Amino acid sequence: MKLGDIIKGVKTVEVHGNLNCDIKGVNIDSRLIEEGHIFIAIKGTQADGHEYIEKAIEKGTKVVICQDLPENLKEDICYIKVVDTEDIVGQVATNFYGDPTSKVELVGVTGTNGKTTIATLLYDMFRKFGYKVGLISTVCNYIDDKPVPTEHTTPDPITLNKLLGQMADEGCKYVFMEVSSHSISQKRIGGLKYAGGIFTNITRDHLDYHKTFENYLKAKKAFFDHLPKSAFALTNLDDKNGLVMTQNTKAKVSDYSIRSISDFKGKVLEDTFEGMSMEINNIEVNVRFIGRFNASNLLAVYGAACLLGKKPEDVLLVLSTLRPVAGRFDSLRSSKGYTAIVDYAHTPDAIENVLNAIHEVLQGKGEVITVVGAGGNRDKGKRPIMAQEAVKQSDRVIITSDNPRFEEPQDIINDMVAGLNKEQMKKVVCIIDRKEAIRTACMLAGNRDVILVAGKGHENYQDIKGVKHHFDDKEILKEVFDNE
Repeated sequence: MKLGDIIKGVKTVEVHGNLNCDIKGVNIDSRLIEEGHIFIAIKGTQADGHEYIEKAIEKGTKVVICQDLPENLKEDICYIKVVDTEDIVGQVATNFYGDPTSKVELVGVTGTNGKTTIATLLYDMFRKFGYKVGLISTVCNYIDDKPVPTEHTTPDPITLNKLLGQMADEGCKYVFMEVSSHSISQKRIGGLKYAGGIFTNITRDHLDYHKTFENYLKAKKAFFDHLPKSAFALTNLDDKNGLVMTQNTKAKVSDYSIRSISDFKGKVLEDTFEGMSMEINNIEVNVRFIGRFNASNLLAVYGAACLLGKKPEDVLLVLSTLRPVAGRFDSLRSSKGYTAIVDYAHTPDAIENVLNAIHEVLQGKGEVITVVGAGGNRDKGKRPIMAQEAVKQSDRVIITSDNPRFEEPQDIINDMVAGLNKEQMKKVVCIIDRKEAIRTACMLAGNRDVILVAGKGHENYQDIKGVKHHFDDKEILKEVFDNE
């Protein structure tokens, strides 16, 4: 592919060199450069790509796109100066991979909680409708039934376009994708064309990166601001910022709610640990999900499927067959008569939602024991609030280690208990070893009690000092159950 075609639509400040050369790849990581690749120098949060221009040239690049031109320009290298490399990398990647989102119907799901559940259930549903479907999510990416491992909720623009290109080439008609606030702020989704966007909810998260809640909200809103007129924007009226998200969008706005009159209205009729009966637009349906937050997620799935042209009765039929996503309100039953629930809840709001759902089913007939921690090197401000939410709705709380990363687990636990008073501390015990914390919860649980193991969900590792050690909450629970 010619360089001139790849930079089509990209605003350039200066060009030094030949635009007629052949290009075989695009990279923002100098370590991945091969002969014939473009190197785009991005000023990232961790490193400045401009410092690696020489390294990229040594490895065979003949084209450098940058914000700041090097002092000495090499004659055989084409240098393209732009105002902001982060702004243009998405467009360059889209051009190089043949504009993949013009060949699929891409639907983005954004919000604090519920993204994985909604995107994955839409993927499952449309596969049941008989389509080839792509999924880009926190848990795993899929090209129809083929898994592609994932490192981030939303990959970098080059990886993303390459993946979308593979999905289009393999015949995927729909792609459902989680869209993180980081990816919006860092313009990782630049150049993509969306058929629709879904807003779940927004509560405190990622303030280590965004600094203020307002910045976090603006990042989410920017996704809807850039949706085209041809797309749909489906928003949650039960979130106070639901209408804020869509106030400047060009897309056709629809809404869903459990509390208010809306395009897609839901109501929970009966709740058990096996599933619930709910009403969607006045039609009753039985589903294998638990809790009001999941009822909201299912409404978003129902609404999006209808907006993509599916008949409501067909959507409800498939909805009744869908199963929960790994690590999202995943329940296990002990032979001793208590229930353990593994959930990815790692924000104060998510903890509150999951505990609410447990109490809705339990109805005071058993006690709730919560095992919870907080991730290291992330928003410290949410730690005491998470502890408060856990204590508020639990009979006992075991505060433990999550993914400490490069922090000391004890320091994270200290930050969490700092939000609790003496009275609240009476129901709290701190156990650094997460395995021991889960075992202790099982020892304390009696018949009809419920244990919530929160924070890690689907993750099968613990991140300690830069090393990922195998660790799976469900495995630990099953091990305890086998020995009871």
